[in-house]
Amino acid sequence: MDLGDLLSPEGVIPSLKAKSKKQALQELSQRAAELTGLQARDLFDTLLQRERLGSTGLGRGIAIPHVKLRSLKSIVCLFARLEEPIEFDSLDNEPVDLIFLLLAPEHASGDHLKALARISRLLREPNTIARLRAATDGAALYAVLTEQASSYVA
Repeated sequence: MDLGDLLSPEGVIPSLKAKSKKQALQELSQRAAELTGLQARDLFDTLLQRERLGSTGLGRGIAIPHVKLRSLKSIVCLFARLEEPIEFDSLDNEPVDLIFLLLAPEHASGDHLKALARISRLLREPNTIARLRAATDGAALYAVLTEQASSYVA
């Protein structure tokens, strides 16, 4: 599974302005609503419920909020690079500046896990993280994110 199958250029936000985890999730919910036709408030509420179970801040400045939604037809991924890192209750207590939002249909457990694994493989490579932080615009970010999986060490 390639991220290009899940992520559209419109789903890449090169400079998200957010001062808090809650604000970042609100902004991402709004963009996801525009791309999916779902209600932004429903997306936001579901994401907040998921975060209450445990933070999706993985460490190294990265978070992957992810939820399953009954009303979604296919997996959707968004990516945001924040203008300024924010507190995200990450495992390493470091602020987050790179966020992948993953939305999956309720019945797509296998594909949901494959998508999470694909994002994790991408982020295992320190050079990729550096390139995401250094990219100058949305097109450059999208290019880094959608490079073939074969170019990464599995």
